[in-house]
This record gives sequence, C-alpha cells and structure tokens, in this order.
Amino acid sequence: MKNLMLSDDKRLLDRPRIHQFLTRDSSWARGIDRATVDRSIEHSVCIGAYFGEIQVGFARIVTDRATFANLVDVIVWPEFRGQGISRQLMEAVLAHASVKGIRRFTLATSDAHGLYSKFGFTALNKPTTFMERYEPNIYRAAK
Repeated sequence: MKNLMLSDDKRLLDRPRIHQFLTRDSSWARGIDRATVDRSIEHSVCIGAYFGEIQVGFARIVTDRATFANLVDVIVWPEFRGQGISRQLMEAVLAHASVKGIRRFTLATSDAHGLYSKFGFTALNKPTTFMERYEPNIYRAAK
C-alpha cells in the first residue's frame, strides 16, 4: 500500500467530495443535503484516508465514547477500491480512542458483511430486543 495516511483531523476532510458521494452514489443517504452532512461530521468521530492531498476513504463513528458506538458512512471511492483501504480504515476505526471499552458497537451494511466479520462484527446477538425508527427516504422528501 503506497503511503496511505489515516487521520481523525476533521480539517483535512474533503467535505464536498463526501457530500457528493453520499447524496449521489450511496444507497443509504441519497439526496442528503450538505448542511446535514456537515452537521453529522461535526457531531461524530471521523476518520479520513488519504493519498497525499487526495481523500480516498472515509468512516464516521457516532458514539457516546463510553458504552455505545455506531459505524456509518464508510466510503472508499470506487477508483481506489481493491487496494486494502477499507481494511486499514477499519483498523483505524477500531483502534480509535473514542471506542476503547465500548460495550456495543453496531453498524448496518447491505453488502460488506465479509469485511466487517473480519473485525468481529456479527449478526445481532438478540435481534428481538432491537427496535428502530427508520425513514429511508427522509432526504428525498426534504427537498
């Protein structure tokens, strides 16, 4: 892997690029507005992956830094996939101080079960105890 840098410094994030991916290319946040993306970044732990000045990956952790964390918005831009970036991004996520000692760390994925299982993520232990309020088209309806 050629000089991949991982950082939780939000000043380095390419917010327009993150927003563009989420609103146009993601399956989970299509139509999301820039202000919402910026707010989500400000209130989360964010890890960017970079080749020099170019951001090639991103992950966001929503956490109370004590008992619970949820991993969201994991991105490796298509032109950089297949180079081990997602693995290194996940290693950085799990090594981050904000999730040390967390009792429950969740995520949702449609197609990356193989990646996440390598890092100890499994199907819900007690799926009957979890509930959710889910509005999948909220960003499309907001326009």
